[in-house]
Amino acid sequence: MPKIKVLHIVKSLGRGGAEMLLQEVLQEHDLNVFEFHFIYFLPWKNQMVAGIEANGGIVKIFPATNNIRIITQVPKIIDYIKKNEIKLVHCHLPWAGFAGRLIYKLHTVPVLYTEHNIQDRYHFITKFLNKFTFNWQTKVIAVSNDVAESIQKTIHPKIPVQIILNGVNTRTFVRNAEDRIAKRKELGLKDDDIFIGVIAVFRFQKRLKEWIELFKAIHEKHPNVKGCIVGDGILKNEIMAHLKEMGMENHIIFPGLQPNVKPWISAFDIFMMTSSFEGLPIALLEAMSMECAIVSTDAGGIKEVIRPGVDGFTSPVTEWKQLENHLEYLIKDKSALQQFSSQSRLRVQEAFSLKKMVKETETAYYEILKK
Repeated sequence: MPKIKVLHIVKSLGRGGAEMLLQEVLQEHDLNVFEFHFIYFLPWKNQMVAGIEANGGIVKIFPATNNIRIITQVPKIIDYIKKNEIKLVHCHLPWAGFAGRLIYKLHTVPVLYTEHNIQDRYHFITKFLNKFTFNWQTKVIAVSNDVAESIQKTIHPKIPVQIILNGVNTRTFVRNAEDRIAKRKELGLKDDDIFIGVIAVFRFQKRLKEWIELFKAIHEKHPNVKGCIVGDGILKNEIMAHLKEMGMENHIIFPGLQPNVKPWISAFDIFMMTSSFEGLPIALLEAMSMECAIVSTDAGGIKEVIRPGVDGFTSPVTEWKQLENHLEYLIKDKSALQQFSSQSRLRVQEAFSLKKMVKETETAYYEILKK
């Protein structure tokens, strides 16, 4: 029996949450039934290509240096769909979504779109185009209840919107004792040092300046606390200038983009996020799966993951300075730190496993193809 060919379209295959997830889901999909193709556009954001190909994906780049040029690639994508007998197109993030909707208008293939963010956080042009074209597709997946509510409130769609919560591969994202020892030794960390970290693209919504300010406040009281921000992005120079202004250059490590973040997460004791908005962040789920205690704002889908005082600690987005109190508690009470580290993994195993997410996604594929 021929395989069902699915084409994922995404703007880039850099190390963002949605892009990382595309690599991870291949390990759970039934590749005896499905064949997955991937098209992306930004040549310099290709960190996930090798991992996707290693997991059985077929990757093709249609180079485009800006959003308008992405749209001009639609005829070539349609030719690719016809040539490779693609049965379903699955788009991620707005501009890939716009391309997919034009494909839906011009070709008979069904198009599924995954929405990772709330509508109010998009640029007004993106927001307008999203609303104008939203019904030019077969179905939409929202990665959290927060995202689904935003779609209903802002767009009032005429097509189905299904909530499928993001998940993490709990079999591969496991804390590794050897990695932890090796990474901490490499960084010169002592056994009693508390290592606070985050994995993030350097965008304004991550509020990494506030992250640095929080870290400074806790470091002044606890010199054994060390920090780490793994990632890169358009705000790098601005953030590095703020780091210097805060006098934290010798206390917060910036290792840049890392193709393998697991040794870093294994070394962390606490995973801290200061985001102003989120969908349902993959990095958070990865850190939880690897037994990091969580201290975070309750932005977007985070409030659906963290039950305050049970799985970790959260503060309202506007009250991000309160996170210092939660850090203080975990740093002072090592037994509490261990308790919340263990509970993090239990939480994702029970409710946010990649296996559950993939099963629900495959069911959505079958339902669309039946119609």
